[in-house]
This record gives sequence, C-alpha cells and structure tokens, in this order.
Amino acid sequence: MGMEGKINRSSFGQRGLVIALSITSIMMFAEVIGGIISNSLALLSDAGHMLTDIFALALSLFAIKYGEKPATLKKTYGFYRLEILASLINGTILILISLYIFYKAYQRVLQPPAINAHVMMGIAFLGLVVNIIAAIFLRKSSKENLNVRGAYLHIVGDALSSIGVLTGGFIILFTGWYIIDSILSVLIGIVIIIGAYSLMKESVDILLEATPKGIDLAEVIREAKKIKGVKDIHHIHLWTITSGIYSLSAHILIEDLLTSKSAQILDSINQLLRERFHIDHTTFQFECENCEDSLVCRLERNHLYES
Repeated sequence: MGMEGKINRSSFGQRGLVIALSITSIMMFAEVIGGIISNSLALLSDAGHMLTDIFALALSLFAIKYGEKPATLKKTYGFYRLEILASLINGTILILISLYIFYKAYQRVLQPPAINAHVMMGIAFLGLVVNIIAAIFLRKSSKENLNVRGAYLHIVGDALSSIGVLTGGFIILFTGWYIIDSILSVLIGIVIIIGAYSLMKESVDILLEATPKGIDLAEVIREAKKIKGVKDIHHIHLWTITSGIYSLSAHILIEDLLTSKSAQILDSINQLLRERFHIDHTTFQFECENCEDSLVCRLERNHLYES
C-alpha cells in the first residue's frame, strides 16, 4: 500500500489550532498593555511567550495544511516531515525565550522595580482563562500529533505563567516583596525549558529515524517470527515518517515455498504489524536459504514486496 489515504492529517487539530491562535493573539496584546501599566516582568514575559505561541500555532497550522500536499517524484513521502520540523522550531524558540526571561529576571533582581499588583493579577487571571480554553481545544490532538503537541506545550506553559503571575501578584499585594516577580519568571522559564527539551528530543529522534516511541522492535521481531513459514528476520529498520505514521523495512528468511504461499506470509505479517503495532507502511525482501540452485527461487528471493 502507498501513503495515500492512510490518515486524514486535516483531522489533527486544525480547528483547535485556529481557535487557539485567535484567542491567543487577542490575549497577547492585553498582556503587553497590562505589563507596561503594571511594570511586571512576569506579565511581560508571559506576553513574550504568547508571541511565540502565536508563531508556533501559525507554524503548526501551516505545516499541517502544507503537509496534506501529495507526494511527488522528488518527495516520495510527501511533505509530512514539515510537521516535525515545525515542532523542532517551536521547541528551539521556547528555549530561547526562556533564556531571555532569565536574563531580564537577573537584571531585575539587582534592582527590583515597583509593580502594580492589581493590574498584574487582573490581566494574569484573564490570561489563565484564555489559556485553559485554548488548551482544551488542543489537548486531544496533542496526544496524536507531535506538531500539535508543540503548540499545546506553548499554551500549557502560558497557563503556568499566568498562575505564577497571579501568585506573585498576591504576594506583592500583601507583602510588597517585588523581587518575587523575578523569581517567578525564572521558575516559569525552567518549566518551559523542560517541556521544550522533551519536544525537541522527540523531534530529533524522528528526524534521525529512530525507533518510534512506544514500539518495542524486539517484540515486533518475536511476534513476526511466530508466523508460519517465517524462519528469521534481519536488516530490519523501523522509523516514524510523521506523527502516527510508521514505516518498516526488513529482509525475511522464509521456507522453500511457492510464490502463492509467500504472498500469504506477507499478508499475515502486514496484518500483525497493522493491528498490533499500528505500522501501515512496509517494505519486505523475502529470502530463501535452501533454494540457491533454483532460478524461480532466486527471482523470488530478490523480489521486493511492498505494502
């Protein structure tokens, strides 16, 4: 089987991305204004993070839409990997914005400025509500699509930021301890970096064609060997094309069988991989160790079976 028609990529979070992009854009401008009025670095940091959210959401949406383009002779897998590149870029941006937050927080620790706690808390609460709404729309799709998960992590990071800003506002309101604004900014940055590292690691693993997360290759081999007629499997490679689409290639040593029998083995292996491991795209080369002197077997051994 080819890649066409396998998975409807447009079903993965496009509606949620559009809604999240719209409300995040409105909220970012509110936080910029509120941060300037209140003189809160935590609030301005959150607004800066929301700016990256807007970019991340737009990039994710573009990658999904562009990834729907059909495969070509030069790009035989199509444009699915754009989603992975988008998630890698999102992770990188998250880390860079966190480092900038650390830098600004350090400057403010040296000279903590006065902060309007009431404005700070009001805007933070509004931001929290907006982020929760956006996260609800993206949560389900984030479990199925790495690109959407990158956007989802941006939103979750913003929600945590809003909670931190709210907490800081309460502390400043009742204690006048302005330095808490910088401390919370650093904590927010650390949380963002942790999520970004996980996202980047998984993106890099996919680009390096590592074994998909959650699939035990040793178990795949063991189960395939249980199929009648299969003697051994070697030169096996398993990788992720994009979120939810896995590909496998292997050399399979089979018994000396008729071509019709080997086709049955092929069907059995593909059924196992599809139902047990959700691997839909496969390429196999059958080999037979006891039929070197047979022209028919040599031809069969070197034939490429694809699914």
